[in-house]
Amino acid sequence: MYRAIRRNKVNSVLIILLFLAIVGGLGWLASYIYRSPTIVIWVVVMAVGYAVFQYFMAGRQAISMAGARQVTAAEEPRLYRIVENLSITTGTPMPEVYIVEDPAPNAFATGRDPEHAIVAATTGLLEMMTDSELEGVMAHELGHVRNYDIRVSMIVYGLVVAVGMIADMLMRMAFFGRNNNNSNPIMLVLGLVAMLVAPLVATLVQLAVSRQREYLADATGAMTTRHPEALASALHKLSEYGRPMQKQNSSMAHLWIADPLKPGLAQRLFATHPPIPDRIRRLLDMGGKF
Repeated sequence: MYRAIRRNKVNSVLIILLFLAIVGGLGWLASYIYRSPTIVIWVVVMAVGYAVFQYFMAGRQAISMAGARQVTAAEEPRLYRIVENLSITTGTPMPEVYIVEDPAPNAFATGRDPEHAIVAATTGLLEMMTDSELEGVMAHELGHVRNYDIRVSMIVYGLVVAVGMIADMLMRMAFFGRNNNNSNPIMLVLGLVAMLVAPLVATLVQLAVSRQREYLADATGAMTTRHPEALASALHKLSEYGRPMQKQNSSMAHLWIADPLKPGLAQRLFATHPPIPDRIRRLLDMGGKF
């Protein structure tokens, strides 16, 4: 597990470099088309600035988009006690605890590091899960905190949005700019193709990172509780619940323990989560090792 945590920290740097390369490439194409080298600098600075802003603010943005409210031990003693006990067991700073008023069972963690972490659960999760299942779910979320997945998620989310914004802006410049007649037609076509492909590549990277971190958080949660069957049972209940969340937001779908959008077959190609049956099978395989 410690190797996985270190790998996540290294991946944070590699992901940033990859996205900066994508953004820099977009800027270079735009500067070539419009014969203005300053566009590269401007685009990179804009992307980095947005990513830094997201790094510090995305956690609160996620809470706002989810419509969550912070609770105390007196307001939600069952959830608060479970999170507190898991924090003590793992030596993790106590995160802020939030509730989302939604009948769909789900939970997520956010924040930039363990000292600034937030965990949230829906009212549907509290109603549907037994104590051991709820403990398994929250151990999974604290696993994201301990593994620094929340930091990776925030960085990737910010950079994906930045790539999309920059690509869209450059596309509009290509179609409506005044200097198109002076540009190389071949480079203009290549630039347009790159601007269309870059957001797709960025999204695929985000999805790959998201899927792998879910497996790691499952394993971390199972190691914490020593009861992988409880988390497997909770995941089974999540998969059986057929309705999406009432307040959906695709930009934060990757944060939840289960996909809140309930995608169809075609959408599963771009799913933010690995298949729940695969996650359950891995957890049950772990069961015999404790």
